[in-house]
Amino acid sequence: MRTIDELTDVVVGEAIDIHRKLGPGLFESVYETVLAGRLEARGLQVARQFPVPIVFEEHRFEAAFKIDILIEDGVVLEIKATEMLSKAHAKQLLTYLRLMDQPVGLLLNFSGETMKEGIRRMVNNYRPGT
Repeated sequence: MRTIDELTDVVVGEAIDIHRKLGPGLFESVYETVLAGRLEARGLQVARQFPVPIVFEEHRFEAAFKIDILIEDGVVLEIKATEMLSKAHAKQLLTYLRLMDQPVGLLLNFSGETMKEGIRRMVNNYRPGT
């Protein structure tokens, strides 16, 4: 079992390679599909459009939201293809992490000139080495 840091390193490497080969300008769904395929080919457990319920005031709402990709039940990926990431995108991912009680997520924006400028790592009660 890989650590979360190892998993995020794999994701970042694959995202950079995909961006170099495909470039910016495609739909989010294309980047999501290709990234999921590349991660599965590396032997990782990948769930796309993972439905997450919410419990609010004793009511359960099934599939209240869906995360783009969940890797190894421990890293949440939110894929974007927008000119600029906003604070709302970061808040969205952080909310997903809190509601799912997950430690780490990556916000990946494939529309920048380079992929490196489009990567944000978000943490929620994360302890390195896990």
